[in-house]
Amino acid sequence: MKIFKNKLNLLKEISKIKDIAFVPTMGSIHKGHLSLINKAKKVSKNVLVSIYINPKQFNSNLDFKKYPSNINLDINLLKKNKIKYLYLPNYFDIYSFKTKYPLYLDKFSKELCGKFRPNHFKGVINVINRFLEIIKPKSIFLGMKDYQQLKLIKSHIKKNKIKTKVFACTTIRDKGGVALSSRNINLDNSQINRAMQLYKYLKKNKKKNNT
Repeated sequence: MKIFKNKLNLLKEISKIKDIAFVPTMGSIHKGHLSLINKAKKVSKNVLVSIYINPKQFNSNLDFKKYPSNINLDINLLKKNKIKYLYLPNYFDIYSFKTKYPLYLDKFSKELCGKFRPNHFKGVINVINRFLEIIKPKSIFLGMKDYQQLKLIKSHIKKNKIKTKVFACTTIRDKGGVALSSRNINLDNSQINRAMQLYKYLKKNKKKNNT
């Protein structure tokens, strides 16, 4: 696995590669991320994973600082999974240039979780737009767990006619039905139990509605 901390060095390596499969992450790699990576590997041998905790998508500095991070563990996991490229940019690497494509934030960004996180999705679209411009991947792999985020990224790509195919990948859950997330490490047992009960309730009502 080749690791790049500078986009200029990354571009020297990948500029002529036409089939890059891109998996963006904020680190704290878990089985959900590995599922995305395995699907990307089926599409291309040139899988590129990024790890970048994007400050622009957090609504508070405290939340940003509390985001779980273990870069050494992440690197070891990605090496074991035989990733070809890992990109570890800093803030300047990502935000020091003017983008070719304008941000397109669909009105859907103001619904659901967007009602309570006013600048979150703007920050998400901003960083993904910049990653796409730097890497120019043929495909990008995103989890269905982040449904609203997935829809908004797809809308941005479609609106700007960006030539990157979006692969929407199935949510990976633990034995109790809780969707795997890097933030789960911050939950205590009572919060995990509530999440499990909510999943069971939704699953039960879905069955009722289908009968």
